[in-house]
Formats: sequence, C-alpha cells, structure tokens
Amino acid sequence: MAQFYSAKRRVTTRQAITVTIESLDPFGQGVAHHNGKALFVNGALPGEQVEVTLSEDKRQFSRGKVKRILQPSTERVTPRCPHFSRCGGCQQQHATPALQQHSKAVALTRLLSREAGQTITVNNIIADTPWGYRRRARLSLNATGKQVPLEMGFREEGSNTLVDIQQCPVLRPELEALLAPLRDCLTQLQAVKRLGHVELVLADNGPLLVLRHLAPLSAADRQKLEQFSHQHQVALWLAPDSERVEQISGEQPCYSVAGVSLNFSPRDFIQVNAGVNEQMVEQALVWLDLQPDDRVLDLFCGMGNFTLPMAKRARQVTGVEGVEALVTMARYNASQNCLANIQVFHENLEEDVTRQPWAAEGFTKVLLDPARAGAPGVMQQIVRLMPQRVVYVSCNPATLARDSQTLLQAGYQLERVAMLDMFPHTSHLESMVLFSRK
Repeated sequence: MAQFYSAKRRVTTRQAITVTIESLDPFGQGVAHHNGKALFVNGALPGEQVEVTLSEDKRQFSRGKVKRILQPSTERVTPRCPHFSRCGGCQQQHATPALQQHSKAVALTRLLSREAGQTITVNNIIADTPWGYRRRARLSLNATGKQVPLEMGFREEGSNTLVDIQQCPVLRPELEALLAPLRDCLTQLQAVKRLGHVELVLADNGPLLVLRHLAPLSAADRQKLEQFSHQHQVALWLAPDSERVEQISGEQPCYSVAGVSLNFSPRDFIQVNAGVNEQMVEQALVWLDLQPDDRVLDLFCGMGNFTLPMAKRARQVTGVEGVEALVTMARYNASQNCLANIQVFHENLEEDVTRQPWAAEGFTKVLLDPARAGAPGVMQQIVRLMPQRVVYVSCNPATLARDSQTLLQAGYQLERVAMLDMFPHTSHLESMVLFSRK
C-alpha cells in the first residue's frame, strides 16, 4: 500500500484490502488485524469477510470503511430506520440486539478485569425493548436551506450537517407520532427561521415539548403553538434563552419508579430509557440490601431517582448534588412522597469534600451515579466512611475503572457487575457495579 507523508498528517491511497472481522467493539466498530495492528471497521460485524478501504493509518491502529461485504454475518439485520448510516444517533442497527449486548458486556469485562488485576464477569445484562424506548430527544431545526422549508432532525456522526428525519423507531411511539404534525406547525410560524431546537419528552402524565426560539414570538405564533398543544394533548414550554423555560400549557411532568413519583422540569436530567431505569433502581436496592437501620449516602443524587426509593427502605438517606435546581426538585419530591427521612445538600463534589457538612456523618451504604467524568473527588472520602456496600452507577467505563481502583486498593471486593443496555443501537456503554467491604 503506497503512503505519502506531510508535516501534518499521513495520507493513504484508497487501496482496498480484504479482512475477516474478529469482534465488535463497544462503539459498534468491527475489529480485525492488518499488518500486525488493530483495524477498526465501521459497519462490519464479527465473522464477516469484508473488503475495506483504509481511511486512517496510524502506528498502532488503522481505521477503514466497508466497501463490500463478501461474507455476511448471521447476526446482521436490516436497519429499521431509513436514516441509519447518515443520522449520528444510532451506530448499531445493523446488528442484532443480542450481539450488541454481548459485545458491550465483553468490552466491560475486559476493561474492568484489566484494572482489577483479576478476571471480572458481567453477572447481569439489564435490558428492555430495543425499539421505541427513548422518552426524550432534542431535535435541531434549520429553515435556511433551499430544499425544504424546515429541516428537523439529528446531526450526522462527527458533523454539523443536519439529517432531516421523517421517522425515528427508537423514539417512544407517542413522540414519533408527533414528528410530522410538529414539523407542519413549526413551518407555519412567522419565526420559523429564528428557531433553535425542539425537545420532546414523554412523562407518565403525557408528552411535552420545549421550543427554543432565538427571537420573541408574535402573538400569532404563540396562538398556533398553543393550538397545536391542545390538539395533540402536548404540554407546551417555551425557552427564550438557554437558562429559562416558560410553561404555556399542560401539567408539571412526572414519572414513577420503584413505588415513588418524581416531578421534574423539562430541562432536568432524567434517564432516557424508562424500562431500564426501573430495573436498574430495583437491582440497586437488592444489591445494597437495605435494612431499616441503614443510613445511606446518595452522591450525585439529581432529583431523587435513587434517593426516594432507598428512603422507603432505610432509616435515613442523605443526597448530595451539585445542580441547585435538582436539589430543589429532590427536596420537593421528598415532601410530595411524604418521606421525612431525606436530607439533600447542594455541594460541588469536584472540590474538597472533606469539609462539606455531609462528610462528617456516618453511613452504612453508599450509592453514586456520577456524570461521564466520574467521581475522583469523592472516592477517598467514601473509603474514609467505611460503608459496608457501595453501588457505583456509571455512564463511562473508563472512569468507572479508574475510580474502582480506589476501592479495590482499600480492600473492597468487586462483587457484581451489570451491563445496562440503556441506549440500544448506540455506542453508549453504561454499567452498575457492587463493591463490598471484607
């Protein structure tokens, strides 16, 4: 293969090579080997013989794109979405859900085993329906193109190009059914060229939409939006800027989990997959083995997704959260569910936590559910608290593996691992791990 070099980059000729795919990485890329190094191939599945065009050739690995499938896998399926391969939302619709789950579980096992220095096994795969699961989506809007009066959809992978979608089979059916009438409504607005994005959310008490508008809406535009909300029984919220939302119609959204009801604001974080969220919370409760005299610490508690269910089983639950609006909502949800054994602190968990008020209390169990950056600021404090059990819920296996080292080095044992199939057909790998003290 001919190669040409410049001071800035390495460029390869578009010569095609033939390889056999050995495995699927958690990002949905087929993995093969060529010239003694790993070759990552988008769109290829394990066992397939494919003709590949190299797109990137580095010292330790290469990347390529499928030019032709010579021998397809039995795990290959026809993607349901006509926008698949262009829309950046899904990467794995060409693989069976079973293969997707297996590949993510293998990747999680490999990563945790390497960090723990011992063989770690994924004990559970928590999954629900692979289609029609997504209860929240943000769609970008663009009315400056010449082809259609309004583009509404998601971005291409690694690009700002907007894919104008007509359907989305991973959306909850109630939300997918709104796509066509919502497009028609927005197209008729005088401010159509000054719209930013629209968020669709399915709460237990019905769907809602949040419209981000970049200029004030006329009375006529507001009337059209209100008519749409009443006709389709959708709660309407307007967002004149990135900080504020204005409720125009409908009820306060809420959802239920593990026997409690949680109110939320349209911009509050909620788990996208309700079915997996319910199973995840129930599994966490089992792993923690909560007893009536337990005092539980819930770090990165949000608005109480785990906090309230735990409070129904434990003596006391203390939540700590860095977003003030979520702290306010968590306290409100505790009162609405008549749970007086909850206290919630507004504290930055990325700073020195040793002087924060909750740090001096004693806890028998700890649950943490951090963002992708993980929880490096609190791991040593968890060790100092010496809880009997720790459940770590993770949306990033790399930071989970890093943070796990603190507990393992302190003598905790990694007891159970669950792979959470929160986002079928995507590269997202979420998990939950139980640690116990010897």
